[in-house]
Amino acid sequence: MLIPELIRKKREGFSLSENEIKCFVDGAGKGTWPDYQLSAMLMAIFFEGMTTRETSNLTHHMASSGKILSWPDLPGPAIDKHSTGGVGDKTSIILGPLAAACGVFVPMISGRGLGHTGGTLDKLESIPGFNVRLNLDSFEKILRTLGIAMIGQTTEIAPADRILYSLRDVTATVESIPLITASILSKKIAEGIQGLIMDVKTGMGAFMPEVAKARKLAKSIVNTARKSGIHCQAIITNMDSPLGYKIGNALEIQECIEILKGNGPEDTRELSINLAAKMVQMGGIKPDLNEATRLVRDKLANGEGLAKFSALIQAQGGDPRVIDNPNMLEVSTQTFEIKALESGWLNAIDASKLGWAACHLGAGRDKAEASVDAGVGIILHRKPSCRVTKGDIIMELRHRNGKGLEKASELCQHSLAIDEKPRSEIQLILEEII
Repeated sequence: MLIPELIRKKREGFSLSENEIKCFVDGAGKGTWPDYQLSAMLMAIFFEGMTTRETSNLTHHMASSGKILSWPDLPGPAIDKHSTGGVGDKTSIILGPLAAACGVFVPMISGRGLGHTGGTLDKLESIPGFNVRLNLDSFEKILRTLGIAMIGQTTEIAPADRILYSLRDVTATVESIPLITASILSKKIAEGIQGLIMDVKTGMGAFMPEVAKARKLAKSIVNTARKSGIHCQAIITNMDSPLGYKIGNALEIQECIEILKGNGPEDTRELSINLAAKMVQMGGIKPDLNEATRLVRDKLANGEGLAKFSALIQAQGGDPRVIDNPNMLEVSTQTFEIKALESGWLNAIDASKLGWAACHLGAGRDKAEASVDAGVGIILHRKPSCRVTKGDIIMELRHRNGKGLEKASELCQHSLAIDEKPRSEIQLILEEII
């Protein structure tokens, strides 16, 4: 097939046949399409969209571009969770060990930071020695032993998605619903899971700021997953404000440890418990959600979730001493304070602005091959719905010799909405799609 003809066909709004989609996916996975033509097709899909059938075919062929794992003999259910990405969203690192402590097997294949949101792999790699580049044999061994393993895509898992994922970040095609759906589910199909809990973010700091679009994405993922034989539930959660108090890779690992010790911010802790409980319920360990929630809370309270995370760190080459001494995580000591310029009610902190501010500091990447600085980021001292006085410290920036500090501090200052009267609080969990 002539590549320009396929690009032109989609660009003009026509549906692609399954063979044409396979040609595109094979071109990415086998390297027969150059990046500029892959990027052109991604842009055409971004603007023209895809039918349900096209999205399903794209997902199937992206998963089939590599090895598909199978776990027929596991002594428990294989269930995963995935988030569409948010600022300060670290729940995977908390709920994975909690769910595994409850008897769920969690074969989690995650991604790196995309745009203004952080990536699970970048956070895990801030732990000294932690290896997310395990081969599949090691991945399987750890999963069977601990009930959880957390790695990035290997060359064997959905290789076409690995190429397209990196291109989406640098071609401004991240927000496409068909591309998001296929990217997420191709990896999940390849994991060999039976069920998936989706956390679809909406609000200022999400890729889908409007609830209607987030709902459309959630339904696309749920429906496409079910066509692939995976039971899937989605929740739509608010990302107007950052999740938790810490933004940045090492900083967020510190907060994960705090939460697994039973402390830390309530919003992140409760969302992690909610999602883990849904995994436990979906796996049939506790069919009643209230009972599943109680089991997860018990595993948090008795330290089994924390112990599971410690064992995971050690199994994947990391230094488990960070559990008792989170200060082993390399966090910059250079700080810059953002203060309230007026008194009143802190009604909002724009998560999007803080996400981009963290990128300017070096916590994120603006191109696929860029590295990140694990030790920079933002620590919130105040959260929305509280009263502040002029001069109060709202947040501190951890920077590296001033890199990106001017732009980051400007974004952080502009992220604050301080008003004379308080606004009504917005729920964290907005909807459920079953």
